[in-house]
Amino acid sequence: MTKTPSIVDRIKSGDDRRIPFSVEFFPPRDEAAEARLWRTARDFEQLGPAFASITYGAGGSTRDRTVRITGQIAQETTLLPVAHLTAVGHSINELRAMVGSYADKGISNILVLRGDPPGDPLGEWEQHPEGVEYAEELVSLVRDLGDFHVGVASFPEGHHRSESLESDTKYLVRKLRAGAEYSITQMFFDVEDYLRLRDRVVACDPFEGAKPIIPEIMPITSLRSVRRMMELSGSKLPAALEERLTRAAGTGPEEDRAAVREEGIAYATEMGERLIAEGAPSLHFITLNFSRATREVLQNLGLAPAVALQP
Repeated sequence: MTKTPSIVDRIKSGDDRRIPFSVEFFPPRDEAAEARLWRTARDFEQLGPAFASITYGAGGSTRDRTVRITGQIAQETTLLPVAHLTAVGHSINELRAMVGSYADKGISNILVLRGDPPGDPLGEWEQHPEGVEYAEELVSLVRDLGDFHVGVASFPEGHHRSESLESDTKYLVRKLRAGAEYSITQMFFDVEDYLRLRDRVVACDPFEGAKPIIPEIMPITSLRSVRRMMELSGSKLPAALEERLTRAAGTGPEEDRAAVREEGIAYATEMGERLIAEGAPSLHFITLNFSRATREVLQNLGLAPAVALQP
């Protein structure tokens, strides 16, 4: 396996005058969506993200596409890919085979997650009879298989299956102690939740608390869509933000998408400014396989030049 830079090295080796950023893609469902993904990937190549992560469907539903797309990004673009790997629905042998598939494509950065059950992400999680139960076990499994750089998920609002914020913090620290080098948060919209998470980890374990916690931002372009995403993730929109978006959406039968989009980009910019001021190590953007909204936020933050990109 050809050694590639670690995510920690990549986000620490950038220009001291500019905070690094990264992007998240998801595997496309058809040829048209795949063509759009590749246009978006080429757009972001011009902006120099620290890395690009590629998600993994619930229950391994996009396993083959995730491996293929991640490999193509590694081999056909200048982007540094981070492959997702989830425990749900997979035996240990299948997980080892997945890691081997990534290694064969020269991919050494892997983001491991316990994963959500297929069908109902908020449903009861069931361990595969020949699999692992906790994400920390998956961290150890990947680390034992070779010279991989491993990241994990963190939850500013607490994972919906955690008993409390304190127990959720302990689970994160256990993943970090198992060998994870950094974490990427779940999508959130209250910067205070991120700051409190960071403080809890440091208080729980100062050594592990020194590892980067990368905040994930999604520029909102549709009120209806973000409400649905919140339902599926178990997260919430802050009341003040929902009021802003509702006002922008208007009172007609269809929301005013242009106005919601403008408000969403303004809010993502405000989040980015606050996170930068508070010393976040990097910013990670959910792109939904489009480049324009994220680009506008990056330009507002002074992190990207005003270049002509595909819509």
